Amino acid sequence: MAYADFTAKDLEQKFNIEFQGGNLFADVQAVEPTDWLITSLEIAQGMGISTEKSRSERLVTPVLFELSHRNHHSFSIYSGANMDVSEEQGLRGECDFIFSFSQFQDIVKSPVFCITEAKKLDLEKGIVQATAQLIGAKMMNEMENNPIDILYGCSTTGREWRFLKYHDNQVIVDKKYYHIGQLPELLGILQYIVEESKKQFPELAVTV
Repeated sequence: MAYADFTAKDLEQKFNIEFQGGNLFADVQAVEPTDWLITSLEIAQGMGISTEKSRSERLVTPVLFELSHRNHHSFSIYSGANMDVSEEQGLRGECDFIFSFSQFQDIVKSPVFCITEAKKLDLEKGIVQATAQLIGAKMMNEMENNPIDILYGCSTTGREWRFLKYHDNQVIVDKKYYHIGQLPELLGILQYIVEESKKQFPELAVTV
């Protein structure tokens, strides 16, 4: 078993995960996109997007580049990297995007604070897969003495985005779907995730 093989029922039974719906980002401030991002996404959508790989490269990656640049590259984004934590528990396999405050780029290191899965159509499947990966990330963070109480995840088709929050075996899935056309709101949520995650590490100053 690997991250992609889990079902919601597997996670509930094996890791005591409780899924709930909620409103995670009611008071988040919008962030205006740069002209570069707007142009990049316009070009990407004009090229056609048919596979998960093309969605990841053409729609998701530019948004994450913008987020990284806005935060002065204060965190690493691993793309298509394996996060093998426990083969026995099935916590292994590839993740589309992993956010970590580690500056070590060669292999995934803690503290991981967010996981993003880019799916062709099935956002719900992406939520389950991201949850499994966050369980693995939490375990890896603890093994490397960088525990984080609250982790975030996201499932996206590139055009639609859906977020989740993982804390104390509870996964709150945001009831709202965000569209790539709502770039200021979407970037605001991603910025919020970075800033809230940094608060768990006082030595990391929030610079925007």
